[in-house]
Amino acid sequence: MIIYPAMDLMAGQCVRLAQGRFDDATTYSADPRAALAAFAEAGAEWTHIVDLDGARAGEPRQHDLIAGLARTASQQLQVAGGFRNAAQISAMLSAGVGRVVIGSLAVKDPALVNAFLAEFGGDRITLALDVNLVEGVPMVATAGWTETSGSSLWDIAALYPGARHLLVTDIGRDGMMAGPNVALVAEAARRLPQLAVQASGGVSSLDDIIELLPSGAAGAIVGKALWEGKVDLAEAIARARA
Repeated sequence: MIIYPAMDLMAGQCVRLAQGRFDDATTYSADPRAALAAFAEAGAEWTHIVDLDGARAGEPRQHDLIAGLARTASQQLQVAGGFRNAAQISAMLSAGVGRVVIGSLAVKDPALVNAFLAEFGGDRITLALDVNLVEGVPMVATAGWTETSGSSLWDIAALYPGARHLLVTDIGRDGMMAGPNVALVAEAARRLPQLAVQASGGVSSLDDIIELLPSGAAGAIVGKALWEGKVDLAEAIARARA
């Protein structure tokens, strides 16, 4: 299982949000380049970066900054936030980013996102679906978690036969360090064997990462717990590789 240390950028600084609320942000670092270097030194092969300004605006806001980070980073970057067209994706991949993340657009415009997958390949695009559990069914939310799509995780995933990577976030656990939804991740890995499932939301300790290992998850996003010193990145990576 790959550990993805997470870096959320707002106005060029590393922050974390609680349950996606922009009015509940904690700033951790003003130097994302130094943070990337520290992740790489700990053994990270990937880092997950979110342009929060772009996600909120629905268009790129910090893509130039992130492209600059990609050109010098020693690990691969998976980048989310504000991607709406092929030109934006192409520019980021050309800068050296490993994968681009597509979220709400995957719900709102499947034809366009399938065109992205056809153009760039399934290994360069990660679909990100954020879910609320409704009577046990993972229902997909959009627009920064403010809107309900009316479709389940399984409905949306079925629209993308060419996809290879899926990031699943349990909204109720994101940024709350309440532990990951292991059952949801295991169900996604079982029902969607063609997808490398990344677990996001709730990781609060090394024990949480260990608990995810038998779930079938291909990766785990570690954010707030890492920034607040609850998880030692090098130790987490070592355990995930064991």
